[in-house]
Order: sequence, then C-alpha cells, then structure tokens
Amino acid sequence: MAKVVVLGAGVAGHTAALILRRKLGRQHTVTVISPNSKYQWIPSNIWVGIGQMTEKQVTFPLAPVYKKQGITYLQAKAISLFPEGTPDLPGPAVLAEHTNPEAAGIQEFVPYDYLVNATGPRLNFKATEGLGPGGYSESVCTTHHALDAWEKLQVALDRMAKGEKIRFLIGTGHPTATCQGAAFEYALNIGFEINKRKLDHMAEITWITNEYELGDFGMGGAFIEKGGYITSTKVFTESILSEYGIKWIKRAGVKKLEPGTAHYETLSGETGTIGFDFAMLIPAFAGQPIQAFDKQGAEITSTLFAPSGFMKVDADYTAKSFEEWSADDWPSIYQNPTYSNIYAAGIAFAPPHAISKPMTSPSGTPIFPTPPRTGMPSGVMGKVVALNIADQINKGNNEHRHKASMARMGAACIVSSGYGIRDGMAASMTVFPVVPDYEKYPKWGRDINYTVGEPGLAGHWIKLVLHYMFLYKAKAKPFWWLIPE
Repeated sequence: MAKVVVLGAGVAGHTAALILRRKLGRQHTVTVISPNSKYQWIPSNIWVGIGQMTEKQVTFPLAPVYKKQGITYLQAKAISLFPEGTPDLPGPAVLAEHTNPEAAGIQEFVPYDYLVNATGPRLNFKATEGLGPGGYSESVCTTHHALDAWEKLQVALDRMAKGEKIRFLIGTGHPTATCQGAAFEYALNIGFEINKRKLDHMAEITWITNEYELGDFGMGGAFIEKGGYITSTKVFTESILSEYGIKWIKRAGVKKLEPGTAHYETLSGETGTIGFDFAMLIPAFAGQPIQAFDKQGAEITSTLFAPSGFMKVDADYTAKSFEEWSADDWPSIYQNPTYSNIYAAGIAFAPPHAISKPMTSPSGTPIFPTPPRTGMPSGVMGKVVALNIADQINKGNNEHRHKASMARMGAACIVSSGYGIRDGMAASMTVFPVVPDYEKYPKWGRDINYTVGEPGLAGHWIKLVLHYMFLYKAKAKPFWWLIPE
C-alpha cells in the first residue's frame, strides 16, 4: 500500500489529489493537508472585489468533496518535513499542525511514500512596510481579502457619488512582485464600475508597476497577432489602460506605504510619492515557512528549498547571466533532486531564474517582476506530477512519461472587466510557450501562430463560462476529468 500526501488544496494541489485518487486503487491512500477549510477559485476573486460575486460563488467546503472521493483530509498546515524519517519513525513524514477550531494547535506526524508540495505562496505583505490588510492597502489575493476590498471600494464610490474626487492606486506593492495580471484586471474592473456609474470625472486611477514596459506580466512581454498584425503586449496593454483613462507609473518599486501615500523608487534611481484614497497592491510572494530535518534531527531546509522558501526541483539552478539562460533550464517533472519521492507543483516550486530581465536601480534595489506560475500552468503541473506518481505506484518503475515544462507549455489569460452577459469587455491572450525559447523561435521567442490577443465581449463570455466550468471540475462532479486544465 502506498501513501501519497499532498500539501495544499489550491489549483495545483487539488488537481493532483483528485487525479491521484482516480488513478490509484483504494488500497493506496491519498491525503490532503491544507490549512483552509474551503477551496477558492482565485481568478474570480476579482469579481468578489467589485461586488459582482459573493464568497459562496467562488468557494466551497473541501471536506465533503474529499470524503466522497475517498481522500483523507486534514485541515492543518505543514510545519516540518522529515524525508528520512526520525529516530521514532521508520519512514518519511510531515509534521502538521491542525488549524480547525476543534483541534487547533495539535501537531501530528503524517507518514508518506510520495509527497506533493503544492502549498502555494506566502503573501509577504511584511516585505513592504505598511502594505496590505492591516496596513494601508487592499488585496484580492484571497476571497476574504477581496470581500474587504469591496467594502472599502463601496465607501470610495459613495464618496464619489457625493461629489468627492477619489484617487485610486492599483498595481504591484513590492519591487519584485509578480501577478501583474490580477492587479491589471482589478484596475480595469474599477474603471468599468466607475464609468458605469458615470463617475469617471470624479476618479483618478493610476497603475503602478515594476515592469520595465507595460504588458511584461512577468514573462518578458510578448509579441501577439491581433487582427492580422503583429503587435507587442506593451501597445496592447497601454491602449486598454488608455481606454479607461488610467494613468501609469512603470519601472517602479513600492518601498513603503503610509496613510494615503505610497513611496516608490524607480529604476533610474529617482524616488517619488503618490497619494491615494484607495489602493490595491499585490505583495511579494515567498515560499511557505516549512523546515526540513534529516533522520538525526539536523536541519536540511536549504537542501530542499531555495532561499525564497520555494522547493528545488529538476531545474538548472546554476548561477548564470540573464543572457546565458535557456528554455532547457526550466523543470519538466517537478521532482526534488535530493529526495526522488518529493515533488513541488504550481507556485511552490523554485524557478531557475527570472523570465523578465532582472534590473537594479543605482541604489541596488532589484526592480523587475518575478515569474508567474498561477492558473493554467499550476493545474497542468499538478496533473503531470499526479500522473507520474500514479505510474510509479501502479507500474513499479521510476519513469516520468508525463512532462510539463513552462518552456514547452502554452497558457491562456483572460483579463475581464465588468460582469454579466450584455456588458463587459475582456482582453483575451494566449502565449506559447510561457517561457520564451529564442533557439526554437528566434524572431519572437514564441510561436506567433499560437500567441494571440484580442479585446472584446466574446472573451468576457468565455471567462464567465470558465468560472462555472472549473468550479464544476473542482467539485469533482460527474465526468470532471474530461475538463482540461
């Protein structure tokens, strides 16, 4: 009997757990350890943050789904890994601390034969002074954050309706933050809601970003085919922001927030401030604070994890210049090089290098986006890891037939504004591959036939359909496995 433990119940972890359970016989166990009691469809938190969706529409309880599927579920957080066991444990184990109210604080060892780390990011608000909930800005990174953001946004909209001009600041809240796409979508939705209320004359919206050029999105930007012409995501993004009357500050790293004021530094070395009445800024991401120990109790955290806290996998982490890296540096099976029965999927794995060119201000501050690993790529990684583990258990071999390098993988992104069937607009974009490969595609870095972008209502409809389709899949409804990642 094999024991598989999955850490995290987000897109990557939940996908991996469902596929493992489907592929493995019932003599094998699949256990999910997650501190959250609910699954949340994070892409739709944007709609929660503008009051167009409720918490119930984007979340559901995990326990009933896992019980029906025959998956053991522990509402707990991983504290430590013991990949060699302990003097009292003959095999590998995770030390988990329960987070459910009935057993909060109780710790237990959970043994495993295979481990999937899909813990996702730690939202590192503390890396920027004054950032985030509890500070002076909002967030849409979780459903609860988005609900709080909507409460604050309503206050701002009411003030505008009463004749007060309101300043909105949306973007990245740290010099190396990622997830520009989510912030960009929220900025457009705020613009849409303001225009719908005919209050645009009372609003000043500013997009602040650590991107060298708009449309970088942490993947070095792209050239896309649009209407038979090749254009850059820079032009694509600037035109959409201009349509909503949104100003922008680029190449900027937010360093500190005070009440109503953001302090930032630019790549050129200038420092500046911008005032705001409402701010939503994405924080830096870090790995979860999980430690690792060998059988004698010596700490080996640095063996499993990079300094960022993300787990090392089958990537080339050799120090090299940005010009020297290649698409082959990126992992394809997400297996830890030291412990072959440990894998990391989604945001939990450590990227070998930035996709966007790393840049530093004269004072030494790095200001550039770190690689995105959310959404569709996370789901694909979770599936590939699950299929490879299932093959090893079922067939007794160590082959990895299934691969999913971000340098060989495409991704689709729909940035939608508004909500409903008749109103709304979306900028739909697909890129292939996510990580550019200039050896294979020397002109554009990507296959221009599959790297396309188009604004319009159709993309907005697709996003609505995808919301319900992926929640159907996540709930493991009949034939859920037919829906692709």
